Amino acid sequence: MFRSLGALVGDLLVVILFVTIGFLQHGTPLTSQNIILVGWPFAVGVLLGHLAIRAWNAPFRIWPHGVFVWAITLAASMAIRTLFSYGTEVSFIITTAIVTGVLMLGWRAVALFLTRGERKRPRVVTGAEAAEIDQAAVTAAGSDGDEPNGTASSRTASGGTASDETGTGETAAGEPTGADIPPSGRDTSR
Repeated sequence: MFRSLGALVGDLLVVILFVTIGFLQHGTPLTSQNIILVGWPFAVGVLLGHLAIRAWNAPFRIWPHGVFVWAITLAASMAIRTLFSYGTEVSFIITTAIVTGVLMLGWRAVALFLTRGERKRPRVVTGAEAAEIDQAAVTAAGSDGDEPNGTASSRTASGGTASDETGTGETAAGEPTGADIPPSGRDTSR
């Protein structure tokens, strides 16, 4: 919740910074009224971008969230500026695209770097490692020989079978446990 709000605030700050840089570059007086008059189309674009891409799911991600928020912001703000005859010369569109792109994606890159320790990375198990893990589990469980058809049910860390944990009479992989497999010659027409 706070990160998604932070991402929205970060993008709005980028808009304010962009407008401020533009005023300073062109010698326009830097007043709050001027910032609001020039910046509101960009702010609307930021809001539309965040809503369209649902940026609150992964607010600091550069791809696809950051790129799409930037692109939607650029397109919406230029459409609004055209609609209200604020001027959308090609040089202005190119400058806007470059500056807002660098700033909007740049702060996300910094945020990703600073929060890298908070993200958990899933462990990728290769085929050989999976086979070793399976073999170790079979060796550790052993076979009591009491199960029907000589099939040993898998044991869990708590000492019960995998079917105990799922409560369905199946192992975690969805296969029936040894107790559910009828022995040959047994009446299965219950």
